[in-house]
Amino acid sequence: MGRGHRAPLLTVIIAIDGPAGAGKSTVARQVAASLGYTYLDTGAMYRSVAWKAISASVDLAVEQALEDIARQLNIRFTALTSDGKQQVFADDEEVTDAIRTPEVSELTSRISAFPAVRRVVVEQQRRMGQMAGKGVVLEGRDIGTVVFPNAHLKIFLTASPEERARRRFDELQSRGLAADFAQTLAEQIARDSRDTYRPDSPLVAADDAVQLSTDGLSIPQVVTHILGLHKQCTAAQHD
Repeated sequence: MGRGHRAPLLTVIIAIDGPAGAGKSTVARQVAASLGYTYLDTGAMYRSVAWKAISASVDLAVEQALEDIARQLNIRFTALTSDGKQQVFADDEEVTDAIRTPEVSELTSRISAFPAVRRVVVEQQRRMGQMAGKGVVLEGRDIGTVVFPNAHLKIFLTASPEERARRRFDELQSRGLAADFAQTLAEQIARDSRDTYRPDSPLVAADDAVQLSTDGLSIPQVVTHILGLHKQCTAAQHD
């Protein structure tokens, strides 16, 4: 839960961090929908930058070019639907599915390690989060450690690499995309390594985050647990 010595936030912030495939997006959507809060998929913002870089044939070794894309790209999210879905727009083009391809996923992990790109996107995340109204649920890699270190509630979701790779494999197959489990697992492990050991904003649980393994748990069970933590958190703030 949030650190008391940091400046208070008017908007209730729930930060959900964790590695790829831990279930952050699905859980965060359902938590936001249950509470009537805004949902902000921060990973989709980095994915949109990667998608734009590929579409524009940008030299991926030039950090300045990627920073320029991040700064100029207009990313917009629609409100959550009743069934927890949300559309993503980049420069007014709907990219919800386009940013979920294996190619974009691979590039996203690489460009999100660039400090200049992260600085720009973090600024955007803070601005969007602070404008969210009564509450917002953000999920990513560094929400509770960098973006909103004073978040009211911090959750660190995790699961075994094998479980997370299985989920990714099933997702790709359900979308009709070619997938190989061994390759998916190898990519999962490589991405974990990049995210954990990058010098800027590495993937790590905040000291005051509640760590929750999703192995063997259903999505409703995880959501219920987080809603319980939110209730405790808000009750404590009003004492």
